[in-house]
Amino acid sequence: MCGIFSQVPEEMEETGKKREITPEMTILDIVERFASTQDVFKKYDAVAGECLICYNLFEPLSLVISKYNLDGEKLLAELNAAIR
Repeated sequence: MCGIFSQVPEEMEETGKKREITPEMTILDIVERFASTQDVFKKYDAVAGECLICYNLFEPLSLVISKYNLDGEKLLAELNAAIR
């Protein structure tokens, strides 16, 4: 992994916002707001054959899921579990 988010706070959302990761969010949005998701993305690097964060930072999660033929429901569930 790139390691560019090692100092990012766990979560930087305003109060009152729903705390959930959606397919429309970019990888940057996700790891910036929820540093704990980096470990989930690391697990999928082997499946993708490259670092998902490094090569898809500005892409929406939905595009990354289809680009690498990932199990989107499972990935979303794992990401959302990581932020709880």
